[in-house]
Amino acid sequence: MVEGGVATADKTEFTECWRTVWKTPYIMRLALSAGIGGLLFGYDTGVISGALLYIRDDFEDVDRKTWLQETIVSMAVAGAIVGAAFGGYINDRWGRRVAILGADVVFFFGAVVMAAAPKPWVIVIGRIFVGLGVGMASMTAPLYISEASPARIRGALVSTNGLLITGGQFLSYLINLGFTKAPGTWRWMLGVAGVPAVVQFVLMLSLPESPRWLYRKDRVDEARAILEKIYPAHEVEHELNALKSSVEAEKADEAAIGEGMITKVMGAFKNKVVRRGLYAGITVQVAQQFVGINTVMYYAPTIVQFAGFASNSVALTLSLITSGLNAVGSIVSMCFVDRYGRRRLMIISMIGIISFLVILSVVFIEASNHAPKVSGIETAHFGTNSTCPRFLTASDASRWSCMTCLKADCGFCANAVSEIHPGACLDSTKAIKGDCRAEKRVFFEKGCPSRFGFLAVILLGLYIISYSPGMGTVPWIVNSEIYPLRYRGVCGGIAAVSNWCSNLIVSESYLSLTEALGAGGTFFLFAGISTISLTFIYFLVPETKGLQFEEVEKLLEDGYKPRLFRGKKEKSKYQVESA
Repeated sequence: MVEGGVATADKTEFTECWRTVWKTPYIMRLALSAGIGGLLFGYDTGVISGALLYIRDDFEDVDRKTWLQETIVSMAVAGAIVGAAFGGYINDRWGRRVAILGADVVFFFGAVVMAAAPKPWVIVIGRIFVGLGVGMASMTAPLYISEASPARIRGALVSTNGLLITGGQFLSYLINLGFTKAPGTWRWMLGVAGVPAVVQFVLMLSLPESPRWLYRKDRVDEARAILEKIYPAHEVEHELNALKSSVEAEKADEAAIGEGMITKVMGAFKNKVVRRGLYAGITVQVAQQFVGINTVMYYAPTIVQFAGFASNSVALTLSLITSGLNAVGSIVSMCFVDRYGRRRLMIISMIGIISFLVILSVVFIEASNHAPKVSGIETAHFGTNSTCPRFLTASDASRWSCMTCLKADCGFCANAVSEIHPGACLDSTKAIKGDCRAEKRVFFEKGCPSRFGFLAVILLGLYIISYSPGMGTVPWIVNSEIYPLRYRGVCGGIAAVSNWCSNLIVSESYLSLTEALGAGGTFFLFAGISTISLTFIYFLVPETKGLQFEEVEKLLEDGYKPRLFRGKKEKSKYQVESA
């Protein structure tokens, strides 16, 4: 709801969303146009996972240096941190619409730079610009949609942003597959990212500013005109009056705390209501990243190769399945987020995530323990000059397996009869890879042949199914509705920065962690962190399903406690609590 009043929480269902937008299609136009920012976010997340496979083929430095691969991936995240931080300021100063238009321009420029990059460092620069655009869009799009939505369907509409994020990821994998045989492969993959930015820029030129922001800037007639397009005629006056009351109260508060960005940030942490909102908002944003989801999104084909599928095209195809499941999960979220609540979906999602991370860890550890052995005869077949240098000098060479070979920065040329039979441990150069493949063998560099490969892919899919309906979309919904209007821009920026900082830590460290702990150990580490995150969500994040913005403020002012920890008097105040 733009400001509270006529909507009733007990009718907040997905079907209500479709009934409303069928009668008022303008609402969906606003939501989908702004939601393309989510598509940019999703496309960039997914496209780099496939493009990285071919960037490694074109630049030997990238192939050999794990830190350079991590930098190419994570510099977009670093840019997003800055973009999200400035996005909060731009949102409050110049409005949500201007922030989205600016994000589109920066994103398009970054896509062009990446596509034309002659060297890896130019790709890194392009990734920084793309990240700036993604960071601004990631925190602005759900805010814009939320402020232009009736409360009874707000969750479902903000979920369209999540759907477009996962849809963008799925689209990126399709485009990656489409360009695998094209000259310039990764250049096309990265360059196409500029297209949705242009589309959104054109669409947003014809759309208005957020009515809440307009009213805040005393542009009352413009705000009224937009409300008349969103609400039935008999509700408009009520919404306008509610908006007036809220803005007047906020301006009175602002007169006491000041208007500067630093002053607002300090005021946010001093204000009990806003501080509690930030505890909840930051908690869910950090948890969203530390469950390890973007290791799957950024490195999905590489993880599939860890599971024993060496071919780039096979890895991309199997990754497409996990991305498709992520998109389906977003649709599920849209169906249930306003019926069963934000908190309940997140808790159920986290329990599933933890369970499948633990099982994935066990599967990868077992696959590593049962990796094919290295055969001295098979290795000698390719000659001493082709043999892995460390294998030649190893005192325990007879005990080497495929995993030992890969940890020595070499490659495993599978047995010609069966991939799970003993194979050769060879130096990992282009010429030697070609010699191996010329004999119709498979050359493994990231993972080893395994009977557990398909099981690992299935478990990755189940992990995605657990993640997407809850932790995939709900944190953005929570952050779009848990802060008072006067702090919404700056708090949204703080929460988005926390999300991107967490993302940066995960994406910059994942490949290094797998080298140190193995894929199994890394997934087990994520399971432990996810368990801690679940505890924080349980104690800090209230249910906001169907509540008007004023009711959310009252809930935070009273202080939130989980149902099991409330006294008898407190339980009567939380009848809206569903989990």
